[in-house]
Amino acid sequence: MKTPSYPTRVCGLKHMKKKDRFQVFFFKTVAGNQPVKDFLLTERSEQDRKEIGSDISAVQQRFPLGLPLVDKISDNLWEIRSHIPDGICRTFFTIHTHTIILLHSFVKKTKKTPLKELEIAQRRLQEYRRLNSLN
Repeated sequence: MKTPSYPTRVCGLKHMKKKDRFQVFFFKTVAGNQPVKDFLLTERSEQDRKEIGSDISAVQQRFPLGLPLVDKISDNLWEIRSHIPDGICRTFFTIHTHTIILLHSFVKKTKKTPLKELEIAQRRLQEYRRLNSLN
């Protein structure tokens, strides 16, 4: 029997061809900014970026996942929880046509998610839906 030439998942999960994985894109504002990418490159260390990137990759390869890595916040809105030295980085995302869209990231330092951060993610989700005629 020939060995598959594509990466597969382990731990008893079904084999997944590379083409079947979710694509990942950074949300882009009307002005052309990519807030999550900017956050990662300007506000996080290389070590933080590696941890956050590893968690995003896990979601890309194995979604749907649950806690402790992923939590559903509302319809069409989830968060990835990445443990980094100065807290828990939360990355909000949505899914559209087998694509993960990274909407907003921040480092959570309190027990409850600040309403301001959730509102930013929800606004970006609405903007994404409006720009892509999904409403």
